[in-house]
Amino acid sequence: MKFAAIDIGSNAARLQISSVLENEGVISFKRIEYVRFALRLGHDVFSDGMISPESEVRIFKLMHAYKLLMDLHEVKDYAICATSAMREASNSSEIITRIHKILDMKIQLIDGSREAELINDVVVQSLHPKKNYLHIDVGGGSTELNIYRHREKLASKSFKIGSVRLLEGTEKEGDWEKMKNWISQQKELISGDIEAIGTGGNIAKLFNLSKPAAEEKSMTFDALFEMAAYVGSFSFEDRVNKLRLNTDRADVIVPAASIYLTAMELGGCQTILVPDLGLKDGIIQMLYDRYLNRKK
Repeated sequence: MKFAAIDIGSNAARLQISSVLENEGVISFKRIEYVRFALRLGHDVFSDGMISPESEVRIFKLMHAYKLLMDLHEVKDYAICATSAMREASNSSEIITRIHKILDMKIQLIDGSREAELINDVVVQSLHPKKNYLHIDVGGGSTELNIYRHREKLASKSFKIGSVRLLEGTEKEGDWEKMKNWISQQKELISGDIEAIGTGGNIAKLFNLSKPAAEEKSMTFDALFEMAAYVGSFSFEDRVNKLRLNTDRADVIVPAASIYLTAMELGGCQTILVPDLGLKDGIIQMLYDRYLNRKK
């Protein structure tokens, strides 16, 4: 049995198809297909407030391609979730309606809290039951922060600070202050050390560039700072040709790193756990849970 998740972000749109595995009563998911395409909707929306006709054509073509892949895999169910850029685009509802009418594919606009909730459903499984965590999820248009104590979520907040916004210079100073104040307030309510947990494509790439040992799942604040500085020392062309980053990753990875580092510093986090999880995994979990509920 297979489920598919499509995550339409501000920088890229991802398709993940996973199969359900059962071993002695324990359910797990195996990724069998993963496609990422750089739609870069944030470049339109955060500057002009709407999705351009050219970008709409690209969305349509990509959704059609993803639909064909899902048909070939004969998926049981799928869901499409769109985040910050499409949430803010003035013409998103018209585009969503046209895609639904022509391709029979329904795109759901989800707010920051729902996005965080879906990610949290899978991230919480990676947390130590006796530790405190600041979960940092950095996207192109927004950053979702969550505070955990002993695997219980105590607080959650979405901020309009993202890698594409920083790249375009469209973030607002007030949003940085809001994020800083929120972290400071939450920190006062928690006793003991706080460890960061980072999700998103940029932190995963920075972690992989650090060439961790196979058993390592985290990196220190200093290691992340040094890796961000190392990547930032290269020109855009060298990041693509020498570091072999995708072009849509090469320009946003350093701005994204600054968000992780700022949040870690404010939270007093010395290390950051980097699980290979994201919104797409949360969508897969949601689809499986929905399947189980329908069986009852």
